[in-house]
Amino acid sequence: MSSKEEAIVDVVVVGAGVVGLTSAVRLVEAGARVAVISADESVDTVSAVAAAVWYPTHTDEDPRVLQWATRTFEELCRQAGDGVPGVVLRPTRMLVRQQVDEAPWWSAAVPDFTRVPPPSAEYTEEWRFTVPTVEMRPYLDWLRDRLGGAVERRRIERFDEIEAPVVVNATGLAAGKLCGDADVFPARGRIVLVANPGLVTSVRDEDSPAGMTYIHPRSQDVVLGGTFEAGQWDTEPDARVGMEIVARCADLVPELANAAVLAHVAGLRPARRGGPRVEADPAPLPGGGRLVHNYGHGGAGVTLSWGCAEAVVPLAT
Repeated sequence: MSSKEEAIVDVVVVGAGVVGLTSAVRLVEAGARVAVISADESVDTVSAVAAAVWYPTHTDEDPRVLQWATRTFEELCRQAGDGVPGVVLRPTRMLVRQQVDEAPWWSAAVPDFTRVPPPSAEYTEEWRFTVPTVEMRPYLDWLRDRLGGAVERRRIERFDEIEAPVVVNATGLAAGKLCGDADVFPARGRIVLVANPGLVTSVRDEDSPAGMTYIHPRSQDVVLGGTFEAGQWDTEPDARVGMEIVARCADLVPELANAAVLAHVAGLRPARRGGPRVEADPAPLPGGGRLVHNYGHGGAGVTLSWGCAEAVVPLAT
């Protein structure tokens, strides 16, 4: 995109993961002329390998976060009803090991959340609820189609390289360097994909002594997880860790014992101490443009995406 072409748009969104694309869609719907640039294709972002189940994993309680999560829940439920590619509602069983006095803060967003007795003595209770899940590759394609499909491949070193009235920073992990934000860090997640033996219900045991355990069925496979490794950058496959993930998931759901392994995958969640940063930068860009931030969602990018996109619109317009 040349400087002349940038000048005819109102907003340039930097980043083509789920946070950037949903921001761009909402801005277009608000009447803005929007361009998207990204260092990577959408299929090469961490969004493409996400388990993408609505759940604010490793996200602290915050009224803003609950609002974003609620709006995203509502939007994804609507999309599931409309048949948007990759979006379905799935029941979930969450096995709880800690003593809890009340429902989790995020349950306010989930209409059918219930607490029931645990299945065995090693647990204190079980949570049951239905949430949207998203198969990300068809979903990212759908989002790009909403924008006409045009995303320019381009890596920037500074935001002042972009000539536009407004720049939206949805660069995820790269925001740490671009913004000089020392609170941004990678949280590596390892998962294993196996053939689906007919499962439809997600199951979680996040405090398992053997390691965080979750099982998320999709149309053709099942996502088995996982890890949350702060500060780790290496995404090369690790067969030993993968075997451990499969073993503890099969202990929880025996139907997985003989499921064929399809792939070992690792991705870097763009985490941030203090939670997501969704705000206008107090300092204008050198050319006088406005910089709006939307990054730091960690493992909750899909969970907060549409709510944060809606928060970006008044900041950018």
